[in-house]
This record gives sequence, C-alpha cells and structure tokens, in this order.
Amino acid sequence: MATQVKGSSLKDFQENQKRRKEEIEQRSGKSVEQLYEEKEARVRDAIALRESDQVPVSLRMTYFPAKYAGIPTAAAYYDNIAWRDAVAKTVTNMDPDIFQCSSGTSSGAVNEALDPTQTRWPGGPLPDNVSHQAIDVETMKENEYGIYFSDPTGFAIRYLLPRSYNALAPLASLPPLAGRAQGFAAMTPMFTRQEFRDMAKALLKAGQEQEKWRQTVGSLEVDMFELGFPPNGHGGGAGGAPFDQISDFFRGMRGTMTDMYRQPENLLRMLDQLSQEAVRRAQPANPDTPGNPKRLFIALHRGAETFMSRKQFEKFYWPGLKAAMLRSIELGFVPMPFCEGKYGDRLEYFLELPKGKVVCHFDLTDMHRAKDVLKDHVCIMGNVPSPLLQFGKPHEVEDYCKDLIKYCGKGGGFILTNGSSTDTADPVLVKAMCDSTKKFSVD
Repeated sequence: MATQVKGSSLKDFQENQKRRKEEIEQRSGKSVEQLYEEKEARVRDAIALRESDQVPVSLRMTYFPAKYAGIPTAAAYYDNIAWRDAVAKTVTNMDPDIFQCSSGTSSGAVNEALDPTQTRWPGGPLPDNVSHQAIDVETMKENEYGIYFSDPTGFAIRYLLPRSYNALAPLASLPPLAGRAQGFAAMTPMFTRQEFRDMAKALLKAGQEQEKWRQTVGSLEVDMFELGFPPNGHGGGAGGAPFDQISDFFRGMRGTMTDMYRQPENLLRMLDQLSQEAVRRAQPANPDTPGNPKRLFIALHRGAETFMSRKQFEKFYWPGLKAAMLRSIELGFVPMPFCEGKYGDRLEYFLELPKGKVVCHFDLTDMHRAKDVLKDHVCIMGNVPSPLLQFGKPHEVEDYCKDLIKYCGKGGGFILTNGSSTDTADPVLVKAMCDSTKKFSVD
C-alpha cells in the first residue's frame, strides 16, 4: 500500500495557474497566445530545416518535476493534482520552447488492483522517491509462436493478460473460446470459483479507481497550452518499432534476441503481422489537440548498436519502424523517434524518410556526425548528457550547449534537448541548458 501524498486541491491548482499566467505575461510583455505561437514557429522552422530567431529547446522529463517541486515521485501515481502543479511550475520556470513529461499518466491504485508483473512504481512496490522499474517478463514462451499465429485474440486473453497482471491469472484456465458461442452457458459455472470472484473484484476496483483518476488527472498538454507552452509530442499514429513491441511485451529482451538466431522465421512473421496491424489501426492526428504540426513521440528501445548489429537492424528492426513512420506521416504526424543509445552506424537509414517530416532525437550518438549525415533532410534533436546535468557546472553545460547550437544549428534543422533522463538532474544546470538558446546563436 502506497504512502499517500498530500497535495494541493484543484482550486489551489487553478489559482496557481492563473498566477503563473499573469507572471509570464508581465515578465515577457506578451500574451501567452503570442508566446505559444513564437515557440511553435521555432519548432516548425526546425522541422522544416530552416533557421529561426533562435534554436528551439525541448525539456524532456520523467520525474524531474518531483525533485524541482519538493514532492515525492509517488505523487505521479497517487496525487495527480500535486503532480500537475509540479509539472506546471517546472516548465514555467525553466521556460523551454516545447516540453514533455512521460510520468503522471498511470494510477497507482489501478496498478495495485491489477498487480502488473512488468512494472514496479514509486509508492507501490517501490519507495516513494525513486523512479519506476520495467521488469523483463516473457509473456510469450519460445514455443508459443504457433499459438499466437493461430489465434492472436485468444492468446492475448489466455496467455498475455494473465502473465502481465497477477490479478488476471485465472484467465489462463479458460478453454479456447473460438467456436464456443453456442455452448458458452455450459462454461459459466467455472466463473463461480473463488479465483474468478477475486478477479471480478479486482477488475471492479480497477475500473472505479481509473474513473476517479480520469476525472481529476486533466491534461498536461492543455494545462501548459494555457501558459503558452507547446507539447514536445503526442502518442498515436502507427506507433514505433514492432521489434520493441515484441521485446517489451511478449518475448522479453533475452527471448527476442535469442529468437533472432534460433527462430528468425517466426520472429519475422510476427514482426510483419504486428506491423500490418499497426498500420491498419492507425488513426489521423487529432486537430483539436495542442501542437502544430502534430508531433509523434516514439521511444526506440532495442535498435541501438549495443543491442544488435547493423545487419540485424536492417533485417529485424528498420522495416517495421520505417513502415510505421511512413504511415504516421501520411496521417498528419511528424514522427519524433527517440534513438536511445548509439545510432552512429545506422544514421543513413533515416535518409529513406521524406525530407522535413521527421525529428530524430539522439541520446548517445555523436551529434556532429548526425548533423553531417542528416543535414538538409532530417531535423535532429539532442543531446546534453544526463551526467553533465547532474554533476557538471553551469559554464560546462553552457559550453556543451554552445557547441551544439553553433554546429548542429547552422542552416536550421536542430532542436536542443537533454539526451536522456533528468530525474536526478541539478535544477540550476537544467535551467542553464534551457537558457542557452537565448544566450547563444548559430553565428
């Protein structure tokens, strides 16, 4: 059971938002609407490979707002109003052009009811002031590809869900459901067993808690839109790399890596099937949400040099990722793949995408080489190192940012941002990064 976090009321949050808006407009001498459009214009220019009045900066966060506002990271799961206020405070004071906060989207109470096997979170199984953990679980065993191919929905119900959530473990005892519509009544006595009663209670609890969460969580994008800050990116579109989907949610990292050698045909078949489903299900960008153009955040987990060779990347990873990004572009999105790790020997693949329609965010990739390879074709984003933002000095951060601005910003097509996590970063150094684009120009 989580330690409850005491936060502000919704009324307090609304009053804080009103005060922030007044302070922003008084400080800048402009309306938040004007500031919003100025920031969006910089980002649009960068995507279109044009220079603007200054290089735009994006602040990407997970739990950094908790440190900045002095609240536990558990607030992201148990006190969404306090979390909204912390994010608003952080973004307002750091003053980036665009922002992203990937936490604050899940309810700790819902997690407690469902008991997920692939996630541990602060305030639940973990202490209140740590980051969440992703647990590598094989929800599909190496000999179950055939079961998946013959009945993907049945596999999800009887294998994937009970292995992903302990509360749904009874689903594993269900018989195959295909063709049982006429005989379903004969199956119903099994639902009187205690394990199914407990599952029903857990589902009811999860549903009730999710509804409570939905009514108070609000929208960070709308909150910050009202203060003049565009979002870094949305979800949606055709998603990311099918390889990551299998690695993250089906076979686990070890299983997927092993399958590249032991059963590549099955892996390729599943990759192709997931890719086709993602392309078929993808929906157009919602024109009513903040952000123009609609930017699509995509996390790339296993495509880096440290996880697979370039030959394996070309065979198992790139085809599905490319198909997803092309479909998302057709639907009005600008894909923003976050290339975690090093992508130095696979930069050229991004030249296969339409010019001025993609933003590649690099974590550990050499940004000078990325600029040299992708200039005049793909906007690049990166990559102030996390250790520098935690242990560096302000002048060191400024020097690093100055080099990126002058080299990568020349000719347009560059957005400055942190390479990866800012959870434990020094707020003074994060502010130095955000302010550097106002201090230094490409000339």
